[in-house]
Amino acid sequence: MGMPVRECSIANALSVVGERWTLLALREVMLGQRRFDQIAANTGASRDILAARLRKLVDHGVLEKVRYEEHPPRYEYVPTEAGRALQPILQGLMQWGDRYVTEGPAPTVWEHSCGAELHTKPVCEHCGGPIDSGQLTLVRLGGVPQ
Repeated sequence: MGMPVRECSIANALSVVGERWTLLALREVMLGQRRFDQIAANTGASRDILAARLRKLVDHGVLEKVRYEEHPPRYEYVPTEAGRALQPILQGLMQWGDRYVTEGPAPTVWEHSCGAELHTKPVCEHCGGPIDSGQLTLVRLGGVPQ
């Protein structure tokens, strides 16, 4: 028997969305590519792996499979509330990749409705202050008060 594993919402989230093809499929859905063939073409995932990843996202309530054609039956993948809540996480991951991994200019650029190039930053929902480790105090870790 090994050591007990820390209870963690990051680990729980990664069990649903923490695989490469899952994240790339979500990228495509957020870009408006909702049909299986479009997602497969733009991610490069094999059809069987992609089908399994999309099924898992549907099973976990991240995407909804919606019929768009009756004969033959064809479906598209639409983000649920839980799926839409992943948009800022995907945006943050993209910005991190632009800054620390991708060489040269960012391959994808978004514009906000205000007209400026979109760059997000996490802030405290309560006060609007920036999030940085010097301003955080750990209250509970793995379900155990500190």
